[in-house]
Amino acid sequence: MEDAYKLFQQLPDDLKEEVLDYIEFLLERNARRRRSPMKFGWRGGLKELRKKYTSVELQHKTLEWWG
Repeated sequence: MEDAYKLFQQLPDDLKEEVLDYIEFLLERNARRRRSPMKFGWRGGLKELRKKYTSVELQHKTLEWWG
């Protein structure tokens, strides 16, 4: 982290502003991801697993894979 601060200090002011804007963007994106429920836009994408798992087992597996 100290290296990042040293590098940041070497930037001209206009680039420092860009870095700060990007950090704010990353923080907001991270906060949105934490608030956002799991999305199911991939519906049907696991059809090949239909015969291997029941729907409930597949739900548990997807949550396990989700992390």
